[in-house]
Amino acid sequence: MAAPAVERRGLSVNEKLIGILVVGAAVSVLLGVYANSHEPTHEQPYTLFFTATVNLKVWFATVAVILAVVQVLLALRIYGKISWPEHAPSWIGDAHRLTGTLAFLFTLPVAFQCLWSLGFQSHDMAGSSSTRVLIHSITGCVFYGAFVMKVLSVRATKMPGWLLPVVGGLVFAALVVLFFTSSVWFFGNHGSQPLF
Repeated sequence: MAAPAVERRGLSVNEKLIGILVVGAAVSVLLGVYANSHEPTHEQPYTLFFTATVNLKVWFATVAVILAVVQVLLALRIYGKISWPEHAPSWIGDAHRLTGTLAFLFTLPVAFQCLWSLGFQSHDMAGSSSTRVLIHSITGCVFYGAFVMKVLSVRATKMPGWLLPVVGGLVFAALVVLFFTSSVWFFGNHGSQPLF
């Protein structure tokens, strides 16, 4: 006698949505807990050809934002929200994924230095309470949680059409906030400092 067939039911859309949200939130919280609980090393582990790690960080963050802007423009063309060029080239999807991957890769050395060397902070280097630094610390954790949500959203099937633009928008918004609370602030206060 044959064993009865077991009906396999996939996750519902709502279960997938909740799962994506929970995993993204968990990544954000875990990064924040780690950054807050470990003793910052205050090391400057790499400079490449820059004069200091902070210069590398602000320029890498700037490159990441530029690539993210390109990725958003490519996404707008892919989804027909802008019509230039008139005929979308066949490689536009690949270019969209490549710019997103490169933007993410440029954030990794920055995040490593922030998490490992500086930790979660709410005070500036002089020890004064700083809203800018606190927002930067929180947003850094949110960025990586949102990035995980975006990757999961791309991989999930039969998801609502609004999910990817919303999660992608959250990733982009978090990156822009990080850029303004770090690179723009740095350039405004240390613009004449030699970079190389």
